Amino acid sequence: MTSVFDMKLKRRELLQAAGAMLAVGSLPFSARAQTAATGRLKIGVVGSGRVGSVLGGAWVKAGHEVMFSSLDLEHDKKLAASLGPKASAGTSSEAAAFGTVVLISVPYQALPGLGKALAAHIKGKVVIDTSNPIVARDGDMAVAAREKGAGLASSEFLPGARIVRGFNAIGFARMAEAAAKPGLVGMPIAGDDQAAIAVASGLVREVGYEPVLVGTLAGLGKYLIPGTPLAGERSPDEIRKIMATLKP
Repeated sequence: MTSVFDMKLKRRELLQAAGAMLAVGSLPFSARAQTAATGRLKIGVVGSGRVGSVLGGAWVKAGHEVMFSSLDLEHDKKLAASLGPKASAGTSSEAAAFGTVVLISVPYQALPGLGKALAAHIKGKVVIDTSNPIVARDGDMAVAAREKGAGLASSEFLPGARIVRGFNAIGFARMAEAAAKPGLVGMPIAGDDQAAIAVASGLVREVGYEPVLVGTLAGLGKYLIPGTPLAGERSPDEIRKIMATLKP
C-alpha cells in the first residue's frame, strides 16, 4: 500500500521534473538541444578566484563542461588541467560566449565594465552573480549599490542577463565541503526569472546546498550580501524563518 509520505514524495518529484522541463524549454535553442542530448550544460566562469574555482570545480565533477577565465590565463590553464578534459581556460569574453550559463564572481567594481564588454555574450543567458559590493574595496559605487540593493544594481550593470544571485554570503572554504553533506545547509538565492531560478537551483544542489528562493532581486535579494541576517550557514528551514522577519 502506498503511504501518504510516498505520495507526497512522488508529487514533489513530479513537480521538480515539471519545473526542470519548464526551465530547459525557456533556454535558447542551443542550450535546450545540449541539455536534452546530454543532461549537462556548458558553464562559463568569469572570475576564477576562490569562489569561482570551487564552484566551477564542483560542476566539472558533476559532468558539466566549464571554461574558466580571469586576469591570469596561466592560472586558469593550470586549474583546468587539474580538473580534467571537461575543464578549459580562456578569456572572459570566450568564457561568456562558451557558457549557456555564466557564473560571474569578480570584485563588484568590475561589474559595470564587464557588463559592457560581455553584453553580447550574456544577453538572454542565465547569469549566476556571486559578487558583493564591499565598501572598503569597491568605494563609492559599493555604497550606492548597497543603498539600492545589490540585486537591483547587478541587473542594471548586466542588462539583458537573466540574473540569479547566490553564493554571496558563505565562505569559499565551506563551499568546498558542502558536497559531503548535501542539502544540510541552505543557499539563499534571488531572481526575477523563474526558469533561470530553476536552472541555478539545479547547479546549487550539485555543489551540495539546498537552494532557498528568498524573492526578487529588488526585494529580499538585497539581503544577499555579507553582514545581513541571511549571511552565514543555516538550514533551509532557518533561512525561511529569517525571511519571514525581513522587509522587502
